[in-house]
Amino acid sequence: MFTKTEITRSFNATRELVFKAFTESEHLKNWWGPKGWAFDISKFELRQDGVFHYSQTSPEGNVMWVKFVYQEVNAPEKLVYTSFFSDEKGNIVRAPFNGSWPLEILNTFTFTEHEGKTMLTMIGTPVSPTDEEMKTYEESQEMVQAGFSGTFVQLADYLSNVSEN
Repeated sequence: MFTKTEITRSFNATRELVFKAFTESEHLKNWWGPKGWAFDISKFELRQDGVFHYSQTSPEGNVMWVKFVYQEVNAPEKLVYTSFFSDEKGNIVRAPFNGSWPLEILNTFTFTEHEGKTMLTMIGTPVSPTDEEMKTYEESQEMVQAGFSGTFVQLADYLSNVSEN
């Protein structure tokens, strides 16, 4: 049984708005990624088999490319995609921070609403990892949790300042 990352977070916004924040580039550019990093979208196709390819640049100038391939887009309830580090052309590359990080992660985001608040549940699971990749993934859970938690704080801040339109 593979280890999975599971993160649940509540947002004080409607499910439709939270889903749009994940699926519309004009929203994403305002909160996605590590705090303080520049974010640039190369390609964004929100549909089954569509691609989201972007770069993030650290304050020190280091550029990291990431690519998503969407498996399921079910607005405003669910997003499923594989993610991987890539080069500028979108080819899979090893993670810049650890050469034994799994090449691909399957990510499932579900959005449920209750009384105007949205519960987001994210589950990430390595796709066909080697034993070494699985060990690295398991040992990196604290880093993964911290990274997503920080990103979700940025999303909460963004949602508190954006209208429903």
